[in-house]
Amino acid sequence: MGIIKIPEPVKVFCAITFGQEEKLNQSLLFLENLFGLCESKSEIFQFNFTDYYSAEMGENLKKIFVSFEKKLHPDDCAEWKIYTNEIEQKLSASKEKPSRTVNIDPGYMEPSKVVLLTTKDFSHRIYIGSGIYAEITLIWRSGKFNELPWTYPDYKTELAQRFFINMRQQILQRKTKS
Repeated sequence: MGIIKIPEPVKVFCAITFGQEEKLNQSLLFLENLFGLCESKSEIFQFNFTDYYSAEMGENLKKIFVSFEKKLHPDDCAEWKIYTNEIEQKLSASKEKPSRTVNIDPGYMEPSKVVLLTTKDFSHRIYIGSGIYAEITLIWRSGKFNELPWTYPDYKTELAQRFFINMRQQILQRKTKS
């Protein structure tokens, strides 16, 4: 029989898609209330991998990956996605008709993997409660994060690789100092 162990707290990140930097900055203020101060940010990059958000959010969208100071317990991760959806609603262009100005995808990292949280079910996603699903989108092997068949194109970029490797190094450095 295996011994039940409580997992260690994890490092939280968000991938934020936006059209206006003002909305990015507003969303970061909300996110810091829950996750702590921003610890690191990727470069802002053009989000031209899909037109999925164009009808709702417009053209010429940008994206950024952001990690936060606090380490949180993964037991609560479904609540993180619910909270980010609430931020999207608060920052929407219209209260009557949903029209997002930001898309916030939270996730977490532990040294062996990057996990995304979503409201969308699919064959490779596990239901974690409250209408939220989780997927492992990158796994650490052979000195880098490796993609899986369902990994989104923006998570396959060199920019994403640098961001997540840096985030992983921060986690490991803190472990060795403890």
